[in-house]
Amino acid sequence: MRSTGSWYEVRTKEGHILQCRLKGKFKIKGLKVTNPIAVGDKVVYEIEDETHNTGIISDILPRENYIIRQSVHKSAHGHLLATNIDQAVLIATLTFPRTSLGFIDRFLVAAESFRIPTVLIFNKLDLLDNEQIVYQKELTELYESLNYPCLFTSAINGNGITEFYDILKGKVSLIAGHSGVGKSTLVNAIAPDLDLRTSKVSTFANKGVHTTTFAEMFEIDDETFIIDSPGIKELGLADIEKEEIGHYFPEILALMSECRFHNCMHLDEPNCAIKEAVMDGSIAQSRYFSYLSMMEGGDNRK
Repeated sequence: MRSTGSWYEVRTKEGHILQCRLKGKFKIKGLKVTNPIAVGDKVVYEIEDETHNTGIISDILPRENYIIRQSVHKSAHGHLLATNIDQAVLIATLTFPRTSLGFIDRFLVAAESFRIPTVLIFNKLDLLDNEQIVYQKELTELYESLNYPCLFTSAINGNGITEFYDILKGKVSLIAGHSGVGKSTLVNAIAPDLDLRTSKVSTFANKGVHTTTFAEMFEIDDETFIIDSPGIKELGLADIEKEEIGHYFPEILALMSECRFHNCMHLDEPNCAIKEAVMDGSIAQSRYFSYLSMMEGGDNRK
């Protein structure tokens, strides 16, 4: 349910919470990560001390899926955001702070690599002017055409809060996004008993302040769990080869077979169906630019 470095909160089948430590060092085969156990993992444990509710984790069960990003501190390693989830929910804002399309697309690729359904929540509707509202609707049309459901919300005005809860109900969901986009405020709106910490966005830097320092799973109600994750500044792709990236863009995957070369990377090759689709507008320029950025291994802040 929660990791604070050396201790892990484990929820038993009966709903009790144990404080557990790892038995020795864990290494996941073929996966270099900074955190061997992530929120969402199913583990085997032994009771160590019943009086103090402590235990020892002896094994991690095979994962159904996971979302991983490149470690900020160890570039050769990944950092697991969450495992064994039913869906990912990305909270984005067009202002205060602004979420870049590059960041959104990188997150979608990370989720798509495990076929994890993703919902886009555009929050802070109350801060948008008319021009921004039109732009937000255009983005919604783009992403919904790619089968990513979108929702507009405002925790301040109450817009979309009921729909937000309906999206989460009966599932295990990862809630992700930049610091300051309102993840904790939205969760507090549907589950006020959790009383998650919130913080104002810095007007100087137009960036959020980290209020969530560790990923943590919360039980909203029966069968409804959310994983609240720390704000993500950068999302470097991990555990994905360059040759695979195009497969995780639905619109690129659909046209790949029409390229002249079967191993086309959609960069400078002749008779590339993807580049032609960008030229005629059937693939959005912003999405193709995101693809190029990922192929270059660049940052996602633009």
